[in-house]
Amino acid sequence: MPRHHLDRILAQLPAGRLMSVDILRGLAIAAMVLVNNPGSWSYVYAPLAHAEWHGWTPTDVIFPLFLFVVGLSIVLATGKNGEFPTVGKPQWIRAVKLFALGLFLAVFFYNFRDTSYSWFSDRIEGIRWMGVLQRIALVYIASCYLVRWLPASGLIIAAIACSLVPWLLMLWMPYQADSGEMFRGQLLFGNHFSAWLDQALFGSAHVYYRNAQPFAFDPEGLLTTFPAISTCLLGVLAGLSWKRADEAAQQALGQNWLVWGALMLLAGQILDLWIPVNKALWSPSFVLVTAGVSLILLAGLYYLVDIRKRRRAFAPLLVLGVNAIALFMLAGVVGRLLIMIPVAETTLKGWMFTNIFQPLFGSYGGSLAFAAFCLAVFYWVMWQMYRRRIFWKV
Repeated sequence: MPRHHLDRILAQLPAGRLMSVDILRGLAIAAMVLVNNPGSWSYVYAPLAHAEWHGWTPTDVIFPLFLFVVGLSIVLATGKNGEFPTVGKPQWIRAVKLFALGLFLAVFFYNFRDTSYSWFSDRIEGIRWMGVLQRIALVYIASCYLVRWLPASGLIIAAIACSLVPWLLMLWMPYQADSGEMFRGQLLFGNHFSAWLDQALFGSAHVYYRNAQPFAFDPEGLLTTFPAISTCLLGVLAGLSWKRADEAAQQALGQNWLVWGALMLLAGQILDLWIPVNKALWSPSFVLVTAGVSLILLAGLYYLVDIRKRRRAFAPLLVLGVNAIALFMLAGVVGRLLIMIPVAETTLKGWMFTNIFQPLFGSYGGSLAFAAFCLAVFYWVMWQMYRRRIFWKV
């Protein structure tokens, strides 16, 4: 990327802004776009796919990383001591907008290749109520209230409770299938207390895994949203440690984040022996592992960007980070259009992959190259917004 292009990005950065947070948000959203837009879901490198059930891959860290940054951003938007004077209309408007945008993406699809397709039946009567943006909305508004009501010590207790109580329900709460069979403590795909609750609350037609047995469920279900709040609160606590430190303490803060991140990652890996790391269940070990990785990344970026001022190399991530929701919506809409537009016997996306990217780069390489191409195009759009100082604040 030309030096003058990078210098123009940095020149527009407001003075006193904690740039590492914007870059970390940009890293999270760039990774999210990259893994969500392969040329073919049949050809995805293992690190770019979610773990099948228990365990984790780099891809499983992306969404928790974004929620961690949401927590950081909540604190940076507060007063000198990291406290909300109140939680009211602005926060609720933001949460409602995020939830509505998630519902928009849920209904934004039409199968033009099927003459018998009913959009109303498929997308409205069968709308998926929960999703990524919906979870962000719920986690955000809940975290705002907790930050308003609780001191730092209370936030630590809340983070532990939001993670531990749902897990205890998973282990000890009995639940019953339609066949009459009783279960308790199951942690299987389609058979766990959170899945039973999702099916009972939303119905099998309104969740992501509609055909899971014996219970349809959503990976962004209601019960597992509570431990996701824990992830956000850990970001809040990291932000508070920066906001309440004096200038001298801020210089050494990255080291503390690095140590705490390493300890949390290690603790999560050890806890995996008894409590499996699982993204769909958002297990306590998953909270620890992903928060540990997030803190390590924050520590590294904080040292390089805000302490050493090595900013030029990370400038493109800044462009993505300050318009993260706009990028997510752009990628979601374009991604759906590519599979909606019919071309020959396939879709525009299928045609591009099989006729351009797969012949040039092979199956797996072509699938990744397609995702990288999409990210490059989206970056160009985000750069046009950035240079015109258009920042989409949800």
